Amino acid sequence: MTGRHPPVSARECTIYATAAAARPSRRGLLRAAVAGAATTAATPLLAACGTAAGEPPGKVALHGDNPGWAAPLKAAGAATRSVDGVRLVPEVIPSLESFEQVVKSSLRTSKTPDLLKYWSGYRLQDLARTGGIVELEKEWERAERQGWVDPSLRSAFTYRGRVHGLPMNLAYWVFYYNPAVFREHGLTKPTTWDAFLKAADRLKRAGITPLHATTSGRWPSFIWFQEMLSRQDPQFYDDLMNGRARYTDPRTERTMRTIASFAEKGWFTSLDMDQATAAAAMVHGKVGMVPGATWLGTSFTGVGGKIGENVDTFVLPMQNPRAKAAVIFESSALVCTVKGPDHTEALRASGAWLHPKVAKAFSHTLQDGSPNPLVPPANAMIAGVAETARRDKLRLLNRFWELGPPELVESTVDDLAGFLLNPSAYRKTLSTMQGRADEAWKVWKEADA
Repeated sequence: MTGRHPPVSARECTIYATAAAARPSRRGLLRAAVAGAATTAATPLLAACGTAAGEPPGKVALHGDNPGWAAPLKAAGAATRSVDGVRLVPEVIPSLESFEQVVKSSLRTSKTPDLLKYWSGYRLQDLARTGGIVELEKEWERAERQGWVDPSLRSAFTYRGRVHGLPMNLAYWVFYYNPAVFREHGLTKPTTWDAFLKAADRLKRAGITPLHATTSGRWPSFIWFQEMLSRQDPQFYDDLMNGRARYTDPRTERTMRTIASFAEKGWFTSLDMDQATAAAAMVHGKVGMVPGATWLGTSFTGVGGKIGENVDTFVLPMQNPRAKAAVIFESSALVCTVKGPDHTEALRASGAWLHPKVAKAFSHTLQDGSPNPLVPPANAMIAGVAETARRDKLRLLNRFWELGPPELVESTVDDLAGFLLNPSAYRKTLSTMQGRADEAWKVWKEADA
């Protein structure tokens, strides 16, 4: 993106200044290069910065890392004003790769943002360890009493048994497909593992690449590992991601062999095809199925996809039918900081976040699921997935990115990218990942003692 930088808010100045001063983390040469580029990009913005300060009365800023959330947050902000008299003002920090590090650094200052869009799971726990964010136990309990939040989500937002964040969205990880293409080739939405394999095989024979797989953007490298492992043994997935099992276990080898077999059959797209390109290719009948979260739906509708006609979703069937059916979920955390300049109003806004009016304004503008069970689905596709989750009593498993010490997750993503590029080396990859896990869990547990 070229041209002049847009006007920079006072609070963003603090973030950019912190980013420029922060030391890069140990995530390999690629990570260091990206962090360095982000810092360099932030330098011109520093010149435009003044003194960080709070918002005017009746407003509170919410900082996030996703430009696509600006409009949904603005809609939610208008709703919070009508519910509790405080308007949320979205502030997007453009240096996405350094966002997590930048936030942690700013918590040590008196100029930290008031509210944050953050991650759940271990990344939230890592942030809670700093002592810079507020417990939101009372806000959660009030929402649960009102029926405004799914109680099963609670563990993803706790540290030492206390809630430190509120769920902002509820995305399910599904497989997108083109119903028109399926009908053309005599296929229906697969409801069993065998039907899924047969669909992939038939699409391949028809000249359609059956499945999207990618390392583009880096983080999507974990998608197939997450999906296959959770469909083979959900409990083992949960144990492995939480440090109770080993990557060298035969069950993990089975997962890697399954993925490798798909690659060997030529079922995967080119690994440099990003999700947006894959969405367009699926809508136009070039790719058969695309794994992704429900928040990806707008990528399909944005390129001409019409729900129920040439784009729809299904929850990947279990490979092991004897295991309890499960689905991966993803939910960002609304976090309130201790030292934010508008702390009182930030707490009020937090308390209003799960109100049905606010939750609906946000999820319907975002076109994603809501953690509030009372909010009607944003579209028919979301409704179908939510109904499947309820009807089949699917176990909710948190996404790979949020599970495990952040440094371990980051390095494992790179290992999985290497595996996708060279699937036959899966045993070596698993051994490497286990060595990293041994060290990372030891450090994590020592720090948490």
